[in-house]
Amino acid sequence: MFAMAQMNVSAANYAANNEAATAVAAADEDTDNDWGYSHPFETEPKEHWSITTSGFYLGMGVKHNWDAINNSFEVGLLNVIAVKYNTLHGQCFSLGAGIHHRSYSIKRPIMLVRENGVVVNGTYPSENVDAIKNRSSNLNQWTVQFPLIFTQRIYKKLGISIAGIMNWNTYARVDNHYELDNVVHDIKYKGLKQNKLNFDIMGALTVDGCGLYCRYSPGKYFKEGYGPEIKNTWTLGLVLAL
Repeated sequence: MFAMAQMNVSAANYAANNEAATAVAAADEDTDNDWGYSHPFETEPKEHWSITTSGFYLGMGVKHNWDAINNSFEVGLLNVIAVKYNTLHGQCFSLGAGIHHRSYSIKRPIMLVRENGVVVNGTYPSENVDAIKNRSSNLNQWTVQFPLIFTQRIYKKLGISIAGIMNWNTYARVDNHYELDNVVHDIKYKGLKQNKLNFDIMGALTVDGCGLYCRYSPGKYFKEGYGPEIKNTWTLGLVLAL
């Protein structure tokens, strides 16, 4: 009887151990399959899959192929929302949708005008240059962007990211401003003929998700014959919470 009691205790222990092991395995499986929200400054992700908002950036143009450009800046959010996969071993991928704005400032004394639907270089409406005050001419672009980003952790919190970005160029506008004979003039040209889709390449070096980025825009912004040939634009800037 004593032997039978020992056998019953052993069987009970074996069953309990099996139940505990099964519960641990199920918990691990549930963890692997869980989805969570990955906040921008999360450095130690716990789930493979997550939803995230990330990649606020601000940059200045450093190279343009169009001589009329004085300077440019851009601002945007790479991922208003994105699906992110983390290997939990230093690599992650994300695919999302974001917003992008770029503004080109035009050199004086050039003013952009539209003639027969085509954006061309023009001049301010006065032969007396000194009579024109507070003048500026800008080309503004708004884009919905779809970045595919790969990030590799190099050392501790140091990481490198590379992204291929599809741009849906939703809106463009020329904004001219000047003052002549004490009268302020604001002239805007809408409905420009921009290419709806083009592609950019972006790279970033970050520490704890924040750092420097470089963005290259090789494609033509305007459709052929409808504006200046803006392409091969390089931008450098700061990126936060990538």
